Amino acid sequence: MTSDPSPHATTLPKARTGIDGFDDVTYGGLPAGRPSLVCGAAGCGKTLFATTFLVNGATLFDEPGVFMSFEERAEDLAANVASLGYDLDGLVAAGKIVVDHVKVERSEIEETGEYDLEGLFIRLGYAVDTIGAKRVVLDTIETLFAGLSDAAILRSELRRLFGWLKDRGLTAIITGERGEGQLTRQGLEEYVSDCVVLLDNRVEDQITTRRLRIVKYRGSAHGTNEYPFLIDEQGISVLPVTAADLSYEVSNEVVSTGIESLDAMFGPGGLYRGSSVLVSGSAGTGKTTISGHMVEAVCARGERCLSFVFEESGEQICRNARSVGLDLSRHVDSGLLRFEAARPTLYGLEMHLARMHRDIEQFRPHLVVIDPISALRGPEVELQATLLRMVDMLKSRGITAVFTSLRTDGAFGQAGDLGLSSLMDVWIKLQDIEANGERSRTLYVIKARGMSHSNQVREFQMAATGLKLVDAYIGPAGVLTGTARVVQEAQEEAAELRRRQESERRKREVVRRREGIQRQIAELRASLETAEEEETLLLGEDAQRETQLAGGRSDIARRRSAAE
Repeated sequence: MTSDPSPHATTLPKARTGIDGFDDVTYGGLPAGRPSLVCGAAGCGKTLFATTFLVNGATLFDEPGVFMSFEERAEDLAANVASLGYDLDGLVAAGKIVVDHVKVERSEIEETGEYDLEGLFIRLGYAVDTIGAKRVVLDTIETLFAGLSDAAILRSELRRLFGWLKDRGLTAIITGERGEGQLTRQGLEEYVSDCVVLLDNRVEDQITTRRLRIVKYRGSAHGTNEYPFLIDEQGISVLPVTAADLSYEVSNEVVSTGIESLDAMFGPGGLYRGSSVLVSGSAGTGKTTISGHMVEAVCARGERCLSFVFEESGEQICRNARSVGLDLSRHVDSGLLRFEAARPTLYGLEMHLARMHRDIEQFRPHLVVIDPISALRGPEVELQATLLRMVDMLKSRGITAVFTSLRTDGAFGQAGDLGLSSLMDVWIKLQDIEANGERSRTLYVIKARGMSHSNQVREFQMAATGLKLVDAYIGPAGVLTGTARVVQEAQEEAAELRRRQESERRKREVVRRREGIQRQIAELRASLETAEEEETLLLGEDAQRETQLAGGRSDIARRRSAAE
């Protein structure tokens, strides 16, 4: 492979190594058809680096290779790299790689005149021609010149060796041991190499950290900083970022936290995808439980989640989550959820970062949980740099990140958080409130960039059915939670009941009075009607009597008239 997809590419053809991160640092890989020097002290990973370059060339880029060892036998080399998952014997049997052990005994070397590498060229050329090799590894060059002290002969033969490799168009790695005050023991190899890679294995505070630096690269730009790299059962991976810019894209998509009442505390009804969320609080406040609900929500949507835990194993977290109604084990079984558990002291800060970078690149998660970030230990300056690079690494990939942090003081202040809170898009603070002989958990949102959010203190309860946020009582006596809130609510309910009962009693009294008055009115109306009827009857009787009297008088008058 000689293509260079990097925007920093030059016209120099390059051969990709297939080592995660290293090809990014070199903007495409090692110079194709040229020799490169990989140097460092014992135990820094030179042989493994060179073997990975050779194996990846044979398996990924269809470029056969030759490994010429001056120290380890072929069977020993195959056994050593098997821990990285490399089947060197299988590749040899398939004709993809040739391993040649050249035995060099210092006691058998005597400077008696001219010294040259003609025999080595013939042997190496035969191995290259046998499989049509494109890549070559020479491990280590010091052994070949161990018995020689003439610097002029050394320089001459080194130039011949490197020139021979260039003439054959072979992309080569020559490993060299670290010298005193110089990169290699002889101090010559770095001058005739087109590319020099320095590996370092440092021990600080009893923690080992491997670092890589590109000392020089003729004809090409390259990363100039030190980069941590990791060697484990998954091979070699390099963290290619020491400082990140702020040119990453942002998303307007809103995703749920998995807690409906918590979503309601944010204006959009959730969090923006790709946000960095800090959940801080003292021990036992529920930080891991809240992050567990976020994990459940992500996996329920069919998205992947990667959780880096420093205090508990993945199985323990799954077991504990069942107490609040979360079955995270099913997501582990389905492959959507993956736990990476390690003690903070297992690696140095940069090695933790390199490990995270490697795992994220492989798993491609939508959510990353780091629980807790406060478990990491180291100098404050290094911790700040590591956290900054960690946040930028996740933001640049659009990954939603949840950081939990232990705060022993339970205060609002940012002192002691290493500037992590200022890097976060959302800060959820958990706090214990002790009153009336009990402890209650409360939650509030300190900040949420780009969205309106509630400023209310909410009490949350953890039960077998899940996590539930409830309104805390705020009154003249302050904020009441737990049983104090329950008692106060009961007292308020009793007072309300008394008010309702008194109101009902007054209503009933009014009804009774209204009914009494209405009865009185009815009785008076009936009495009036009776009197009116009696008056009408009497008037009728009087009229009747008047009529009879009038009739009588008329009859008498008529009779008198007749008598006369």
